[in-house]
Amino acid sequence: MIKLCHIDEIEEGQSRGFDINQHSLFAIKKDCQIYVYRNHCPHLGVELNWQEDQFLDMDGALIQCSSHGALFLIESGECVSGPCINQQLQAIPFSITDGTISVEL
Repeated sequence: MIKLCHIDEIEEGQSRGFDINQHSLFAIKKDCQIYVYRNHCPHLGVELNWQEDQFLDMDGALIQCSSHGALFLIESGECVSGPCINQQLQAIPFSITDGTISVEL
């Protein structure tokens, strides 16, 4: 398991990116739940964010691809708007131990 960060290092309703062993990932905290995804758009294969730690739309309600505006549900990674509709982001298995988020790559 590879440690990402402590859950308190991600603010509620915010996201944070990580580059680990040539893997680009991001985590989101929403309603006190953590979600971790591969930072890879299923449409173009590009990273989703255009600025560091910026993965959400203006309302913080959906994950947004900065390249073409595709929108994904935070809870499942399913694309609900844009050219990759019905495709999904790749969820990354993770665990939380003593408040530390760790992933298995």
